[in-house]
Amino acid sequence: MKERTAQMRWEARTQGPLLVLAVVFGLAYAVPIVLPAAPAWVHRGSQLVEWTVWIAFAGDYLVRLRLAPHKWLFVRRHPLDLLAVLLPLVQPLRLLRVVSTLLLVGRRARMAPQITLTTYVAGAVAGLMMFGSLAVLAVERDAPDGNIRTLGDAVWWSFTTMTTVGYGDHAPTTGLGRVLAVGLMLSGIALLGVVTANIAAWFISRFERDDAEERRQTALLEALTQEVRELRAEVARLSAAPAAASGRPAVPPPGSPPGSPH
Repeated sequence: MKERTAQMRWEARTQGPLLVLAVVFGLAYAVPIVLPAAPAWVHRGSQLVEWTVWIAFAGDYLVRLRLAPHKWLFVRRHPLDLLAVLLPLVQPLRLLRVVSTLLLVGRRARMAPQITLTTYVAGAVAGLMMFGSLAVLAVERDAPDGNIRTLGDAVWWSFTTMTTVGYGDHAPTTGLGRVLAVGLMLSGIALLGVVTANIAAWFISRFERDDAEERRQTALLEALTQEVRELRAEVARLSAAPAAASGRPAVPPPGSPPGSPH
């Protein structure tokens, strides 16, 4: 329990810094693709940033593995984290560190309410679409028969692929591009399904809360009505007792119709 608590404390402390580093990695990954004609020092700087972020993710994985009470179970439950460490800076597999970012988001989102969780997942969808666009652009831009030449084409292709619309006006022609397309389709279906499910769950929870409040108010009204009946009966009993003792007719309880027996 102590080791597990230490692992949880480590993950809680490192979530924020690693998310920031992941954003920095995204920028470093995007610059050489969006600006292929940039000076050589820009490309070298981007590569240095990518290595730095990879070292940070690798160190985080090793620390979490050391703190995990069951090492083999930890490895089995975090396969993408391990791949992200073992396959650094291999085109396009270095995108697996972006998956590590999504895993960090997922660890935060598991404890989040519905609206926050939907926000996290929507951000993951946008990030996956953007990085999928960059990856396919890097692969397809110089392909002889490729038709994805600009970032706009790549973003449009990613959007239609993730939503499984697939107009067909842009499509990868290389084997690696098609592998990326399959991964993007599967990821898009899963993430968009999570967004839809959480929105539906939020509406259902709202309806359930409203229904529970209505039932509570109905129960309170019924209890109040019953209490009023008991009070009227008690007033009638107290009024009847002195009248019976003095021989005078009892005063009818409030609300009784004229001429009714009492």
